[in-house]
Amino acid sequence: MRRTAILLASFAMLLTLGAAAQESRSEVSLQGTGFFTKDTHGQGISRNTTDTGGFQVGYRYNINRWLAAEGNYGFDRNTQRYFGGFGESRVQANVHTVTGDLVVKLPLRIRGISTYALAGGGGLIFDPTGNFGGSVAGASSQGTGAFLYGGGADYAFTRHLSLRAEYRGFVYRNPDFGLASLRTDSWTHTAQPSAGIVVRF
Repeated sequence: MRRTAILLASFAMLLTLGAAAQESRSEVSLQGTGFFTKDTHGQGISRNTTDTGGFQVGYRYNINRWLAAEGNYGFDRNTQRYFGGFGESRVQANVHTVTGDLVVKLPLRIRGISTYALAGGGGLIFDPTGNFGGSVAGASSQGTGAFLYGGGADYAFTRHLSLRAEYRGFVYRNPDFGLASLRTDSWTHTAQPSAGIVVRF
């Protein structure tokens, strides 16, 4: 009787582990990104940036079939250019993006392609490189909060491996690197298209 109970408990445990493995609730992604920021103007200062590329890594947890939560870290490097009565000032900066969002899986599925929409928030940290020709005296690291929205599509090669194409948009206040002379008091938008791989486990 005891042996039968142990066998039944072992069998139930194996079924539970098997079901959990089939659900593949966790995902890790690695994507190459573009980073394209809108030109802005304010306080008599015009600001634009160089277009650039970078990467993003993320973790997504699938709560159920239609809802997931995720966190991402991205890295890019660009140059902020400010024009005003002072002439032109350039600040080259590493841009660290740290975000969290909710993902809603859309019902549209075609031949292994699944789609989703996302919304959330986080922060962008602008860290001056200090490189020659891209530095302003007194410029310091600055973080700014951001609203995030976007969407994407996954194409499943296998149960555990997919290709992902995604678009993310960030809305945030222009950085001024702690310098009143670079302050525009305006908002900007960065478009971040990306593509990469997803591993589910």
